[in-house]
Amino acid sequence: MRLYDTLKKQILTVSDVKKDNHIKMYACGPTVYDNTHVGHMRRYVMDDILKRALKYLGYEVIHVMNITDVGHLTGDNDSGEDKLEKGAMLRGKTVWDIAKEYEAQFWQTMKALNVEKDEIKVINATQTIPQMINIIQILEDKGCTYETQEAVYFDVTKFKKYGALSGQNLAEKKQAVRDEVYIDPHKKNPADFALWFKRVGRFANHTMHWESPWGDGFPGWHIECSAISMSGLDTESIDIHTGGIDHIPVHHENEIAQSESATGKQFVKFWVHHSFLQVDGEKMSKSKNNFFTIQDILNHNIDPVSLRLFFMQAHYRKPENFTWQAVTASNIAYRELVHIFLSLKSDKKICSLEDLSGEAIFYLNLFKEKIADDLNTAAAVANMWHMLKNTGLKDAEKKYLLEEYDKVFGLKLNNIEKKINIPQNIIELAEKRLKERYDKNFNQSDNLRQEIENYGYTIEDTSDGYLIKKK
Repeated sequence: MRLYDTLKKQILTVSDVKKDNHIKMYACGPTVYDNTHVGHMRRYVMDDILKRALKYLGYEVIHVMNITDVGHLTGDNDSGEDKLEKGAMLRGKTVWDIAKEYEAQFWQTMKALNVEKDEIKVINATQTIPQMINIIQILEDKGCTYETQEAVYFDVTKFKKYGALSGQNLAEKKQAVRDEVYIDPHKKNPADFALWFKRVGRFANHTMHWESPWGDGFPGWHIECSAISMSGLDTESIDIHTGGIDHIPVHHENEIAQSESATGKQFVKFWVHHSFLQVDGEKMSKSKNNFFTIQDILNHNIDPVSLRLFFMQAHYRKPENFTWQAVTASNIAYRELVHIFLSLKSDKKICSLEDLSGEAIFYLNLFKEKIADDLNTAAAVANMWHMLKNTGLKDAEKKYLLEEYDKVFGLKLNNIEKKINIPQNIIELAEKRLKERYDKNFNQSDNLRQEIENYGYTIEDTSDGYLIKKK
């Protein structure tokens, strides 16, 4: 597997960096204060496909993801309100209820897009406060922090590599200048970030708070990912860390600085960043109010799983534009793919790699090559459609290949086949109709077709029999 590493700014072979096949992968999870939208889902679906691809290529993957349910402010520079507190106030609920409600919604959306919670080790920020406090204490002992009346800060001048991920010089970091944006007047440098907020001043009435060596308060957003990733994966050096490109200049720079300062080790071997899902050339986001939820998808009669096909048609490092026309086209393509899969006839003689023809093996190797090439899903999907149009391949070979591809794509093709349960009386009518066709009793054959349709099924003639589908 070859992946682009944002820090080194080049594509590297995983096996050259990682000497065994055990991959420890961490993903920045959602802040559960508001609706989950499909812009978020592009990233989480592509994380799922990356994990599937790694496993398909022979790696063993442990996948940890956090749920941010405390500490994420509206401004990444420690300005603004706590997002959970703000969401709770708007809806007249407690922060705990808001977090629970929107985390449940997030997982409902993930399941609709065939990203299963059981495949991820999920850790909430509020579950790991002791681990965060421990790292902050280590940083304090090493002289990397300073304390004000309001917070404990990480001093970025103590970490010489700060800015390497984003390529931004510390001198370019600016302090907020808008009057309505509050910044701690005792903060030394614009890029310094809070590790622990004290329950004083603007946060005097903060609902979520814990005791610490620096007083009653709550953790900053950035420290939680270091604590959760290292404790959840039981390592101080993570193999793959994923996130959106918006995390590069602040959140992930801060994670590197605090983690490597605390451990003295390289924090992440591969930084994998996903580009945005756009609407009219702009990032789909809550702040722009240009987002769509899973309910919007369902209201347009679009199968949520078809969004996986839509997302895969663009490389994860390139922006993708959301339009209803494009998503509808993917839904039509997905239905066609399901139809093709169900129409392909199985053959007991083709049940393993050894049973495939040379041409079928060529397609399988090409598929592996594309997903191993920095997760080139667009090329892999194109390879799939080309394979299905190849008249030289047997139906059973095509079905075998589709089943292999779907181990990475996650389009639930086998699940669809298993769910279709044709009643025995419909099968008997179809068999009777097939006999009438062979005997050239076409009027009787048409009558039987109509009877099948009256039961809510359609029947399609094929070269070697028929295909029944529920209407």
